[in-house]
Amino acid sequence: MTTAPGPLPPVCLTCGEPAGVGLEIALKAWEVLGRDLPFYLLGDARHVPGDVQRLGDDLAIDPDGPLPVLDHPFEGAATPGTPDPRNAAGVIEVIAQGVAMVKAGKAAALCTLPIHKKALKDGADFAYPGHTEYLAALDGKDRVVMMLACPELRVVPATIHIALADVPSVLTPSLLSDVLQITQTALRRDFGIAAPRLSVCGLNPHAGEGGTMGNEELAWINETIAGLAASGMDVTGPWPADTMFHAAARAGYDVAVAMYHDQALIPIKTIDFAGGVNVTLGLDFIRTSPDHGTAFDIAGRGIADATSTIAALRMARDMALARGQV
Repeated sequence: MTTAPGPLPPVCLTCGEPAGVGLEIALKAWEVLGRDLPFYLLGDARHVPGDVQRLGDDLAIDPDGPLPVLDHPFEGAATPGTPDPRNAAGVIEVIAQGVAMVKAGKAAALCTLPIHKKALKDGADFAYPGHTEYLAALDGKDRVVMMLACPELRVVPATIHIALADVPSVLTPSLLSDVLQITQTALRRDFGIAAPRLSVCGLNPHAGEGGTMGNEELAWINETIAGLAASGMDVTGPWPADTMFHAAARAGYDVAVAMYHDQALIPIKTIDFAGGVNVTLGLDFIRTSPDHGTAFDIAGRGIADATSTIAALRMARDMALARGQV
């Protein structure tokens, strides 16, 4: 006799930088999703620019009530557009608490609102380049993968937050191989794609054009991809990046793996600037995020677009369902 699965826990939405647009976006997302996709905000309830329902330890959410908040008091106030250094420690603590909530089964997934790295560094000596690297450390992972996704495209940058001049030395056969394998596993587990098709960009223009525009493709990229293909992975490339992102090319793969940050993010932000979602692959838990920053210049004006956060919350829930977390 089998036991029927229980209900999916709510998604935990971490508050991010309280001086940015995240909190007003959380309110807008709740208005759209509250009845159909339970989630709660983890942060300081006093910072939210609207009504909230404060949750207890049982996380009992009223879908007809205002935005649910699991209160985590911060030291400073939330002034739109102006980060308070006293809040930096709280922002970092909330991320760690959100991870703990997912690992304890009190959330189906983690969705993170934008942080401001300089504010965290100035206020609390934050030692990580961004969310992705901090989450990897919290999960004890040496290597995770950042994927950007929208309905028309999934793309993975093999190297992330480093200077372009550093890419050729950081990008190695081991790194590329790990990125491709982590991506393949995640597409199967979290997106329900039984046989993922991966397409890889070249590092150099025209994928090196036989060594006339760079030799990394000939030196090791071709061989690395061929080796993975021989082992059974459905992977092709390296292809010239400037031919990989038009509609007909996108139909031939489930994910494009790029070699550096802008090579990956420019096409997805061109295709779907408002709706892209940042997903961290390779963690033991699910993490998504809107694909935009704190937008201090428009914070507090009520005009911030919640499309990406809504998409990120939906994707987090869908990934949890794909993992069978019911």
